[in-house]
Amino acid sequence: MISTEFILPCGAKLKNRLVKSAMTERISNKNFEPTVGLERLYKQWSDSGAGLLITGNVVIDRRHLESAGNVCFDDEHMLPKIRSWAREATSNGNHAWVQISHSGRQTNKFSTGRPLAPSEVQLKKMGLFGKPKAMTEEDIQDVIKGFVNAAKISKNAGFTGVQIHSAHGYLLSQFLSPITNKRTDKWGGSIENRSRLLITIIREVRKEVGNDFPIAVKLNSADFQRGGFIEEESLEVVKMLDIERIDLLEISGGTYEKLAFFILNEEGKEVKESTKRREAYFIEFAKKIRAISNLPLMITGGFRSYGFCNEVLQSGEVDLIGMARPFITNMKDIPGFLEGEVPVLENLVVRTGMKQFEDAAEGGFYARQLIRFSKGKELKVNMSPLWCSMFLIIYEFRKAMAKKFL
Repeated sequence: MISTEFILPCGAKLKNRLVKSAMTERISNKNFEPTVGLERLYKQWSDSGAGLLITGNVVIDRRHLESAGNVCFDDEHMLPKIRSWAREATSNGNHAWVQISHSGRQTNKFSTGRPLAPSEVQLKKMGLFGKPKAMTEEDIQDVIKGFVNAAKISKNAGFTGVQIHSAHGYLLSQFLSPITNKRTDKWGGSIENRSRLLITIIREVRKEVGNDFPIAVKLNSADFQRGGFIEEESLEVVKMLDIERIDLLEISGGTYEKLAFFILNEEGKEVKESTKRREAYFIEFAKKIRAISNLPLMITGGFRSYGFCNEVLQSGEVDLIGMARPFITNMKDIPGFLEGEVPVLENLVVRTGMKQFEDAAEGGFYARQLIRFSKGKELKVNMSPLWCSMFLIIYEFRKAMAKKFL
């Protein structure tokens, strides 16, 4: 099943069911444009044989970076460089979609001290995030236009689809969550109002790109925070997305405040062993979606064995298999995995032995590998976990200082 083609509602055809999910690359130049290194990285992923590649965060506003080194699609003058990236990313007949995003309050202080957000609810994590400014109606309309413009640039550059990022605590996810959205106007309150921005963006993007260009959405099953966006609300949003007839729904979960969402359930407790054995972290939630929606469905997180991937595809629990970290640690094994010659993609775990540094260590480790690949270097396994845990903050600081003294 994993090697069979899949036709999306818009009519576009994926050559197989394996998807490289989004991972932040941090490889733009000082003008937020794609680089030769980014082209090199995506050519390797295209050569892996995966049917679909989804880029890491491509932001719509250079004042609201998700991380230093983000590409920003806000200026059509950069189209020649974006076209080169798209050409390499689709060089083996695969699709490549741009993940369009706005970071909202999850924009760190190296980018701006007063990020825009639905409400003035500050993200308090390591002192890296400023108190946000509640968005005005004009700000909201600018964000809608920004998403539409980024989708237009993506299509004109030769990318074959877009994914609207409404998960992981970024701006559209912030609007969905009652923790971060305290508004009393038409953009806040009920789940219908909190969903309004996402639905409006989908409709406006569809008007711009047409009916035969894939539009996907990444959505949290839950925030995993008490009082936050919960499964019942997520299912209500799924019903709305069903009406909009998007082409793919990717389910994920968590925010910057709950980075360990890969091993936690909605109550913040560890996932039971039976779920871990089933590999896919959100498979139970996928069953609930299947009961109310016919949207093509993809889960990212946990898939590692050829047999299990085929099992859930055959049963119809999901339509596409999303993987992220294996496209770093097991990149050379992906072609064999698609053919069934590699039965398992072994999981590489990075640990410092200190709980407070674990997620930072993993994030730093994988970020460093992507930068290495962009330079034509090989995977380096023997990196210091402690150094990796400090890498992202040091990287952000260096980029900010370089930008300041340009």
